Amino acid sequence: YATLSFLQRRREEKERAEAYEARRVAKLKQKEKQLAAGDPDGILLDDVKLDRVYLWDVEKLSGRFPAEGGGKVVNRMQFGAEEEENDLFAALKRNTSVISEEEPDLETNYNKLINNHDCVVADLVRKAGGNNWTRGYLRAGPRKSLHFNPKNVNAAIVTCGGLCPGLNNVVREIAKSLKVLYGVEGDILGIRGGYKGFYDKHLPPIELNKKWVNEIHHMGGTVLGSSRGGFDIDKIINFLKTRKIKQLYVIGGDGTHRGAFKIHETCMERGMNVAVAGIPKTIDNDIDYIDKSFGFQTAVEASQLAIRSAKTEAVCNLPNGVGIVKLMGRSAGFIAVHATMASGDVDLCLVPEVPTVLEGRNGCLPHIFRRVRKQGYAVIVVAEGAGEDILGESTEVDASGNKKLPKIGEFMKAKVEEYFKSQGETATVKYIDPSYMIRSIPANAADSLYCMQLAQNAVHGAMAGLTGFSVGLCNNRMVFLPIPELVATSPRNMNPRGRTWERVLAVTRQPNTVPPLGEGEVDYSSHAPMLR
Repeated sequence: YATLSFLQRRREEKERAEAYEARRVAKLKQKEKQLAAGDPDGILLDDVKLDRVYLWDVEKLSGRFPAEGGGKVVNRMQFGAEEEENDLFAALKRNTSVISEEEPDLETNYNKLINNHDCVVADLVRKAGGNNWTRGYLRAGPRKSLHFNPKNVNAAIVTCGGLCPGLNNVVREIAKSLKVLYGVEGDILGIRGGYKGFYDKHLPPIELNKKWVNEIHHMGGTVLGSSRGGFDIDKIINFLKTRKIKQLYVIGGDGTHRGAFKIHETCMERGMNVAVAGIPKTIDNDIDYIDKSFGFQTAVEASQLAIRSAKTEAVCNLPNGVGIVKLMGRSAGFIAVHATMASGDVDLCLVPEVPTVLEGRNGCLPHIFRRVRKQGYAVIVVAEGAGEDILGESTEVDASGNKKLPKIGEFMKAKVEEYFKSQGETATVKYIDPSYMIRSIPANAADSLYCMQLAQNAVHGAMAGLTGFSVGLCNNRMVFLPIPELVATSPRNMNPRGRTWERVLAVTRQPNTVPPLGEGEVDYSSHAPMLR
C-alpha cells in the first residue's frame, strides 16, 4: 500500500509538471503571436472593458473673451534675468574683484505641452463585469498658446482659512512661476488677511517680487496673513477692477473655493477677463477627489514627536501610565489614522468616521485596561472631531461656519481615569494637544515639492485662459478640476470599511466598532486612492 501511494504521488507530480510546462510553452507562443501582430503583451480580459471617458472640462476664457495677441502668443519658458537676491548671505556672495555682466534673457521650449483632451482617468482599478466607462480629469501642465500676454498681466494671491504647512511655498512658487517661467511684467500682489484684505484699508497688499519671496518657503504660516470669513463679492470685484487684476490665485479649503467660484461667476457676468484659479488647502486632507492636500504629510510627520512624547510619559509615569494625543481632524480622521500607522506605538485610535464605544464587549476603555495590564502602559490618539456620537454636536460655529467641537481629549482623559478607578486601579494619564504646533511649522521636503507642482500648474492653467478651476494630484498625476465638482462632495471622510481602517486595527488591535451595512445601504465609494 505504501509503495502504491508513493508511485501515485510521483505520477501526480509528473502530470502537474508536464501540465505546467505545456501552459508555459503555450503562453510563450501566445506572447510571440501577439507581439508579431503588434498587440501588447499580457492576457486579454473579455470581462474588463473601458470604451467611454467623460471629461470634467474646465471653463475657458476664450469662449467669452478674445485671447490677447490673437491667440498667437507662443508658450515658452522665459527664464528672465533674476533680481538681486534678498538673503542673509547676499553680501558674502558678491565678488567685487570680478567685473559683473548683465545676465542675458534666456528662453527654452517645454519638453511636453498638454492638449485640450489629455486626461487622467478617475477609475484606475477595474473590476470584472464593471462599468465600461469612467470619468476623466483634465491633465494639468503648460499649453501651446497663451490667453494672456505676460507683458500685460497683473495677478493677485490670497490665503484664507487656518494655517497649514506649505502656504508660503505655494505663494512663493506662484510668484516665481509668473515672473521666471512666463516673464510677467505687471504687478503680483499679495492680499493680506484673507478675503477681507481686498478692501480693508489697514491691510494694504504687498508687491510679491522675486526678491521679496526668495526665502519665505523656509518659514511656517503665511507671510500674507490669513483669516476666516470676510467675503464681500462687490468689494472684491471692485479691487480686481481698480488694480486691473487679470489672474487671481485663491489658496484655501472647500469654503474658500466656493467663494473663489463666486468671484469667477461674477467676473464672467460683468464681462471681466479674469482667470480665477484655486489651490486646495486643508491640513485635514478632507477635500474630495485629490490624492492628498499639501501640508498633510508634514502634519503626519510632526505628529510623531507628540506620539513619542506620549509614549515616554506613559512608560515612565507609574502606575498604569496612559498617554493621550489629540490631533487635528474635524470631520475626517486622516491625520490621526496615518500618524497611528506611521508610529506603530498606538493602542487606540478614535476618529469621527467610526463610532466611539466606551464600555462593553467592544468598548475602548476595557481595551485600554487590557493593554496596560499586559504591557504596563498605553497610548491613545484621538482626532478632534471624534466622539460626537457620545458627546453630542455643538450648535456654535466660527466665522467660516465650522461648528465648534466638543473637547474629546479631556473627555477621554477623565473617562480613562474613571474606568481604572472602577476596576480598583489608578491610572496616570497625560494629555498632549500639539495641534497649533503641527499646523504652523514649515513644509517638509515632500510637501515642498508638491507645493511647487501645484503652484506651477495653477499658473499654467491661468496663463492658458482656464478659469473657475482648482489644481490637484489625482492618481499621481497633476490635473485641473472644475471647482463646483471639487466642492460638491467636500469635506470627504475616511472610508471606515476600507483598507486604511483595516491597517489601523492591525496596528492597535482595538475592537472594530464599525456597524455592518444595513439592508439597501451602499458601501462608501471614492475615486481618491487614499480612500479605497
